[in-house]
Amino acid sequence: MKRIKIHKEGRPILLGLLFIIFAVNLIVYLISPMTVIGVNIVLSAIILIFFTYFFRNPTRIIEIDENGIVIAPADGRVVVVEPTDELEYFGDKRIQVSIFMSVFNVHANWFPVNGRVVKSEHHSGRHMAAYLPKSSHENERSTVVIETEDKTQVLVRQIAGALARRIVTYARPGKACHLNEQLGFIKFGSRVDLFLPLDAEVFVNIGEKTIGNETIIARLCDKNDN
Repeated sequence: MKRIKIHKEGRPILLGLLFIIFAVNLIVYLISPMTVIGVNIVLSAIILIFFTYFFRNPTRIIEIDENGIVIAPADGRVVVVEPTDELEYFGDKRIQVSIFMSVFNVHANWFPVNGRVVKSEHHSGRHMAAYLPKSSHENERSTVVIETEDKTQVLVRQIAGALARRIVTYARPGKACHLNEQLGFIKFGSRVDLFLPLDAEVFVNIGEKTIGNETIIARLCDKNDN
């Protein structure tokens, strides 16, 4: 039987939650009838199970021999696949692939390609619903740009949603990054955008579900073939 692993970003929250639940249950036990005590125990168990489930951290290892493969950085559902003007960093048109993460998805984020981080920047912003198109440039977000071995650059954007209030990003400029390594974590409902070169071959469509560090999103063009 596999042991449930809790993500390091959730451990302080779960410890605080356990303390609060214990205190509330103790007070209810001392002053309330048995019916109320029973209801409170059930509600406490549901809350604790939900938060434990939300902060789960599954072990996922993918082995890819082919260069230029882009792997899903997050669990969720594809909500955008289209050419888009990416004006924050590239200043030109790119293929945007967006993955919306509900509160029931794993919220860890993975590096989608092997390479080196050339940019990592956090931006303050609004907290609109993450599935809205303008959330990509108006919501609180973190932008990470990765340069592959053949100098192709891929932009990953972590976006806070209506419930999300904290984006955690482990990427730092100059850091070597690899598949199977976590890029960061977004707490409570969010979205991750990928911006790829226009000549990338995309394998996913709108509405498809993705599994972080497992689903193949696209293949980058091999510049050595040109």
